[in-house]
Amino acid sequence: MITPKNRNTWLAPCILLLFALQSTADAHSGTGSAGGFVSGFMHPLTGLDHIVAMVGVGLWGAFLGGRAMWMLPVVFPVVMAFGGAMGVLEMPLPGVEIGIALSGIVLGAMVAFAAKPPLWVAGIIVGIFAIFHGHAHGTELPESANAMTFAIGFVLSTGLLHLSGIAFGLLVKWPWGRIAVRAGGVLISLIGFGFLFKFL
Repeated sequence: MITPKNRNTWLAPCILLLFALQSTADAHSGTGSAGGFVSGFMHPLTGLDHIVAMVGVGLWGAFLGGRAMWMLPVVFPVVMAFGGAMGVLEMPLPGVEIGIALSGIVLGAMVAFAAKPPLWVAGIIVGIFAIFHGHAHGTELPESANAMTFAIGFVLSTGLLHLSGIAFGLLVKWPWGRIAVRAGGVLISLIGFGFLFKFL
């Protein structure tokens, strides 16, 4: 039975389930609806490769605890915006799809193996992958979209994905929750491998 006391425990898995039920089509396939804020908001939610990486950032941040819980989810969208600008300006970035797939593999593995590097190292890892995700978003910016409202939409959506990862990651406070979180890391990494094999 879901009570006010355990409602937050159930919230994160439900959010993750809803995201998992979204289309598993590539988020940067170029088939998204043209528009501004709504198009930008929906863009990260239409590709499982983006979803697992962004949830993984929040999950790893919560697992690391302390400043990492808010710092990693801040670093990702900030650097992603830079990558998005590169995409809009049509600056070349080799291996974008592979970089996105690797982001799921690596971020999931960090959680699965309970890796706790220094915060600056974690920030660099997250930042590098954010460039690939941002570039993909920027490249697929619909021609009819307002770049600013599109960017606001996908940054907000990214933030919500990070928050869902953090919410699930907070389960590490309990022994069973720590196992569940690390299992979530394994799942994220496996999904990343699935996308990597697709692009190799």
